[in-house]
Amino acid sequence: MSENSAIPALLEIEQAREIVSGVVQVTPMESSRYLSGVLGSELHLKCENLQRTGSYKIRGAYNRMVRLSDEEKARGVVAASAGNHAQGVALAARELGIRATIFMPVGAALPKLQATRDYGAEVVLEGQNLTESLVSAVAFSEKTGAVFIPPFDHHDVIVGQGTLGLEILDQIPGVETVVVPIGGGGLIAGVASAVKQRAAAEGRQIRVIGVQADGAAPYPLSIEAGEPVEVKMRPTIADGIAVAKPGKLNFPIIRDLVDEIVTVSDDETAHALLVLLERAKLVVEPAGAVTVAAILTGKISNLGKTVAVLSGGNIDPQVMEKVISLGLAASDRYLRLSIRLPDRPGQLAKIAKLVSDADANVIEVSHTRNSRGGLLGEVEIEMSLETRGPEHVETVLNLLRESGLEPEIE
Repeated sequence: MSENSAIPALLEIEQAREIVSGVVQVTPMESSRYLSGVLGSELHLKCENLQRTGSYKIRGAYNRMVRLSDEEKARGVVAASAGNHAQGVALAARELGIRATIFMPVGAALPKLQATRDYGAEVVLEGQNLTESLVSAVAFSEKTGAVFIPPFDHHDVIVGQGTLGLEILDQIPGVETVVVPIGGGGLIAGVASAVKQRAAAEGRQIRVIGVQADGAAPYPLSIEAGEPVEVKMRPTIADGIAVAKPGKLNFPIIRDLVDEIVTVSDDETAHALLVLLERAKLVVEPAGAVTVAAILTGKISNLGKTVAVLSGGNIDPQVMEKVISLGLAASDRYLRLSIRLPDRPGQLAKIAKLVSDADANVIEVSHTRNSRGGLLGEVEIEMSLETRGPEHVETVLNLLRESGLEPEIE
């Protein structure tokens, strides 16, 4: 341990890298000219979405479980998770020959549920949300003696996640800024511990910036208060980092080592996910895309040679479809309009012709005489259009208005 007992020593993290190397892959570091142009400096993407199990979680889970005594291993392990931690624990348990029981919410995504089972864990669907599943997992641990494996609030887990920081330094030796998603704080606590200590030994500084979803952002308030603060969470597409309260061990490390924490909205995250698909050809889950969202929105900029961590790629295809639609709307490439028209023949054809003249593509049309607030003799047309961006949206709207229509954006 270092002089500040909360911060793992660099030697511990280096030793952990050797320990996990047989299970954890060294994930690619990709460059992006497009995102570098947006940032105003050289940007690289650390692709933990291509890690085994689809996220960085295997690092901390394996480093924690490999250190269990033979007697603890014989009792088995238990965890609660809606996805990434579940898969990390399940794979680590299989590699170490340990029986694993994972409690997941009843509504857990089918691909994550099946993947966890495929890694050999016994999955128990219990609870309507992760908090309820966590209660069940702790009760199971107390009843059976199985060792509970926390997702972020444990020293060995933080050390394991820190191995990602060492990879970043090896792959981009001159890195000046590292941007990391934050949920409970295990990943950024480990990465900051590794890169800050290595940089100090080299006589230089590296900035570490954290990104939270604005619907679940306890860290900015906690840093301000000087202690972990629980927040009331709002629904967010970045469910992988939706944590209401910082971890007790994670908080002081982040307070002392992380230079800045910013938040991003769901619309901004969806747009980032779409950019990663189109520009980088990378499938990234919303929680893993928040770092790119912060860059695209200018919340962090011109910070020298930068690495953005893409922490995971486990996204349900059905969720991806919805997020892509949200991303298209956020980037003004999907437009939903409502237009009131006289109830007489030919009106729909008139609008279709105008939209066609504007080179927009009609995706969906709804026509009703019974809309709320409508006048007798009026109908309401709702249209979903595919457009090419903000300027094209204005072209479409102007053409409709010049024809005497009053389109309303929904």
